[in-house]
Amino acid sequence: MDMGGFPIRQPFPSAKAEQIDPFLLLHHADVKVPQHIEPRHAGVGPHPHRGFSPVSFIFKGGVHHRDSRGNSHIVYAGGTQWMNAGMGVIHSERPPIDIHDIGGRQELIQLWVNTPARHKMDTPSYQPLSAEDTPVIQSEDGLTTIQVVAGELKGTKGPIHTLSAVNTFTVEMKKGARYTFPIPASHNAFLYVMEGRISVTGDGEVDAFYVAVFNKDGEGFSIEALEDTRLFIGTGEPLNEPVASHGPFVMNNQTELMEAFRDYQMGKMGVLIEED
Repeated sequence: MDMGGFPIRQPFPSAKAEQIDPFLLLHHADVKVPQHIEPRHAGVGPHPHRGFSPVSFIFKGGVHHRDSRGNSHIVYAGGTQWMNAGMGVIHSERPPIDIHDIGGRQELIQLWVNTPARHKMDTPSYQPLSAEDTPVIQSEDGLTTIQVVAGELKGTKGPIHTLSAVNTFTVEMKKGARYTFPIPASHNAFLYVMEGRISVTGDGEVDAFYVAVFNKDGEGFSIEALEDTRLFIGTGEPLNEPVASHGPFVMNNQTELMEAFRDYQMGKMGVLIEED
């Protein structure tokens, strides 16, 4: 898909899978940052959000996040930017000024995590997490490495505070690696293969750039890497709430959506002036 001039992959929502409650959307971008544009003018300019958490998991390069709440922060490869838009915030996502010194590429996943109705009008918050501060699980054979960003896996807890029960893991597996992920039986769960190819026990193979959505009929799944593989896993307790969304706003009904557009136009989500 074309997203404001950026080529991105959108595994969901799609014709085969709409939202995977509480997850609304997944984008995967791997782009070369243009040399002829200053980094502070590249990337995604100021835009509003309300009612959910747009989360960026960064795999190459970095992202400079600025928002109308005064946050200005860079996270590099291996890190995460978790923003709860709450009642409304304007933010931009630019390459860092040194992007061409560190390879000139940006690879990231952006995941939209829905917010429970009772928290949609909370004060916005921004949580940066560096690679160094992200807990890592290493398999005994050394073939599987897992970053626990949010939630918990086998007793290792991610540092990110979430507004509902959510797990997010980034995983690297060498060819031949096998790993079993215990997942709460009540969670919806999916995995997205960023690179390589895997076999899910009892469910067949999944190639790069595909999402596998799991049934809620067990307490985990097992994976074998058929090639060197990178993948992303998201699981969460479904909210089971109505979703009314349009563009950058995700609410529970059309009236709340109209209020979001009105509040944005009236300047109630603040102003973002990118000075640095």
